[in-house]
Amino acid sequence: MGMLTVTPTARDYFAKLLEDQPEGTQLRLSTRQAGTPAADVSLNFCPPGEDQADDQAVDCGVFTLFVSRDSKDALDGAMIDFETSATGGELSIRAPGLRGQAPGEDASMHERVSWVLESRINPMVASHGGVVSLVDVTDENDVILRFGGGCHGCGMVDVTLRQGIETQLRELVPEIRNVTDGTNHDTGKNPYYE
Repeated sequence: MGMLTVTPTARDYFAKLLEDQPEGTQLRLSTRQAGTPAADVSLNFCPPGEDQADDQAVDCGVFTLFVSRDSKDALDGAMIDFETSATGGELSIRAPGLRGQAPGEDASMHERVSWVLESRINPMVASHGGVVSLVDVTDENDVILRFGGGCHGCGMVDVTLRQGIETQLRELVPEIRNVTDGTNHDTGKNPYYE
């Protein structure tokens, strides 16, 4: 297995959580549906003896993090971080290989944009109950997106769209010309299907 990084803030956070658990409890990291856009990571307490024989043990000092064998490739290069905030903080697990490999340079722009949406953007907006789908990629390389769920009719959409989503898309699919929002936020109806 390549490098799996647990940042010092995440270590402290886990160490604190483990204080309330029975002695000898560790943590275990596994993935579901690795290699697909729907991939997900689960991190659970691992009572003594519950780890699997073929788990990879990552020594984190005060505790051990067991990584399930079938998750090793997906979690190669992953970083577990804890960002503290006024409300407590948020644990984030960034695993570049989790959702499979990005389509190659020769894949259609539609495929590549869809992959970025599925693997990068939607997990990000899902925490706000939103979902972003690709409506079209025009011949001029303009990308038209549709916002659903919690993003729909949200005044933040322009900001979110311009900053986060457009930046990520351009970074990964540099030939995009414009990114536009194809949702009609005023009516709550989709203007494409009048």
